[in-house]
Amino acid sequence: MAPHRTLRRSLVVTLSVALSLLLFSLGAVAFHDFSDVDTAAFYHDDVHWLKEMGITLGCGGTLFCPNDPVTRGQMAAFLHRASRVHERPGFSLSALDSAGDVGSFTSTTIGVDGRPLISYYDNTNADLKVAHCSNTTCSAATLTTLDSGGVTDVGLFTSITIGADGLGLISYFDGTNGDLKVAHCSDTACSAATLATLDSTGTVGQYGSITIGADGLGLISYFDATNADLKVAHCSNTTCTAATGATLDSGGVVGPYTSITIGADGLGLISYLDNTNGDLKVAHCGNTACSAATLATLDSTGTVGWYTSITIGADGLGLISYLDATSADLKVAHCSNAACSTATLATLDSTGSVGHFTSITIGADGLGLISYRDFTNLDLKVAHCGNAICSAATLATLDSAGDVGSHTSIALGADGLGLISYRDGTNGDLKVAYCSNAFCVPYHRGR
Repeated sequence: MAPHRTLRRSLVVTLSVALSLLLFSLGAVAFHDFSDVDTAAFYHDDVHWLKEMGITLGCGGTLFCPNDPVTRGQMAAFLHRASRVHERPGFSLSALDSAGDVGSFTSTTIGVDGRPLISYYDNTNADLKVAHCSNTTCSAATLTTLDSGGVTDVGLFTSITIGADGLGLISYFDGTNGDLKVAHCSDTACSAATLATLDSTGTVGQYGSITIGADGLGLISYFDATNADLKVAHCSNTTCTAATGATLDSGGVVGPYTSITIGADGLGLISYLDNTNGDLKVAHCGNTACSAATLATLDSTGTVGWYTSITIGADGLGLISYLDATSADLKVAHCSNAACSTATLATLDSTGSVGHFTSITIGADGLGLISYRDFTNLDLKVAHCGNAICSAATLATLDSAGDVGSHTSIALGADGLGLISYRDGTNGDLKVAYCSNAFCVPYHRGR
């Protein structure tokens, strides 16, 4: 090559990826966030991989400028960054609590201090516990028992969020009394909490899910096992010492595997299982308190709708991960409108029995990231959506050491990377997987 020849950015991309291939194998991935990179271009996947690896961020906004010249200085920077990529693994695993049999019913959120906060059940002592991570990657944590209730069995079906006051708010099931309870953290680390019983009418509070409404108050979806109904509790204050309850669906046995989020319209959106018909359903709240809701069936093919998890995508529409129990597949439903009256369905993983204990969030790239269990191999897996509607995904196994991957919960960290809490069934531990890239995969690419 002539020493003074001008190089196009698209050619530099190819050279940079070639250098990386000499060092290790790369994960086959494809983003769609550069508006001037045609999907048919030979360098399409390479460009977006380079952005994800931090080798280039484009030339401003959503542009890559593939035909612009590259200076010798820029070339040096590209090649140096590419040479260092192999030093970054796709993820790291840590055991946070190994005292007894722990780690069931995990739920993860990110505190105002930027550190993950995880609620979970201590099977040995039948207690509600929290783990406050010591750093962003959650390589270690401070552990606290919040509710031990003496001889009572508390802390099942936990769900955690951060309240308008910046403190953790946890919903959970009191198995001894059959009640829905909440714990309001007293500080950022949740070293103590104020406890309250919200619903004690019959056996209530299983499959709970909590979020913060547009009014700044907690909103909890849960299953009323006595009446086999889907219910919600709208907190009366920030600490949620009391709540107003409502039954949203009573048509058969409905309400297991609930998951709640707040839609772009400021109203609650709940995914759940219709166990009578074996369907995936949603309830779109009619007001902030969710005293009533519009119901819709999204998937009725076979027995579907187990282990649902819902979030709002970058397009402002609901995205739901769930298990198709008939086919034993991981599926997603992408809502067609804010009320989610209909949805587009897709199967993401059908290799073996997969899709148990799903949890979904939206990554920094605007695409869905799903943690789940591979029941056939007893592994923890992730699926990184290839587009906003998640019609396909890149799959990866994160942990395969023994019986792992149940009770997963995923959140987007303060660094923009995924963090997954889950149970190690072999050792009875609470574990976390920290993603070091948006795909949460080791870099392996077949070319």
